[in-house]
Amino acid sequence: MSEKRKMNHHALAILMVVVDAFGFAMMTFFVRQSGDLPTMQKVFFRNAVAAVIAAATLIRQPGSFKISKDGWFGIAMRCIFGTSGMVLNFWAIDHIALADANILNKMSPFFAIIMSIFILKEIPNRFEVVMVAVAFLGAILIIQPSAGLASIPAVVGLLGGFGAGAAYTFVRKLGMIGVKGNVIVFCFSFFSVVVTLPNLIFNFVPMSTAQWVSLILSGCSAAVGQFCVTKAYQLAPAKEISVFDYTQVIFAGILGFSFFGEIPNAMSMAGYCIVITAAIIKWYYNVHVQNN
Repeated sequence: MSEKRKMNHHALAILMVVVDAFGFAMMTFFVRQSGDLPTMQKVFFRNAVAAVIAAATLIRQPGSFKISKDGWFGIAMRCIFGTSGMVLNFWAIDHIALADANILNKMSPFFAIIMSIFILKEIPNRFEVVMVAVAFLGAILIIQPSAGLASIPAVVGLLGGFGAGAAYTFVRKLGMIGVKGNVIVFCFSFFSVVVTLPNLIFNFVPMSTAQWVSLILSGCSAAVGQFCVTKAYQLAPAKEISVFDYTQVIFAGILGFSFFGEIPNAMSMAGYCIVITAAIIKWYYNVHVQNN
């Protein structure tokens, strides 16, 4: 691959991560808007909508559903780790403070880098590790988790972050062997729907029109996030783009202020500055320093 094409792929991957972050921030917003419903019911609709959208893209491209013999293992791992991570994260949200659950789930970029070492043999250098750590510290300032992280639900939340990070690593591996993004998204969404369907059948809670709309929109937002994050990790290594995923907390802060009157305090504002600064420095390093 030429140097110019590599840089274009890197820039597009960054854009995809930012759009993915916005999509998942909107998903969180609509899930909150849906009100008091069982967690598994929210998980089901979040994936059902994404599965329908992914299926539609496959139907419009006859013959696009192709997975090589080597790709099935990666698909299975992406489905298992991704679904497990999502269910664990949603369960943690129901049992610990939302801030605690979010900061634990934001460990996923770290786990993606760690898993990339073993699965993809991609070794991050010291500078890249430091930049991701700095961004993580900024996220802590924004989310401001409370005490009591050593509880069993917190451990479950941390495992959810591991599941997400491992899933993203397998997404990149699948992209490297030519598996298309819409195929990956469909397999993951369909698998998640099948896994959560039994619980929905036996524990379904009737919903109002507003709740239906909110959950459908949460699924659409999640689909945008899934397609974009899948594309991003196919285009570039996790160590080069994962830091930009922290823009999700910035989008969430804007949505919280605009719709719920949540005004960020001084620590949150400091966190925003740290995350943005780390992202800019890391981008500059990757584009202008490391490639020279």
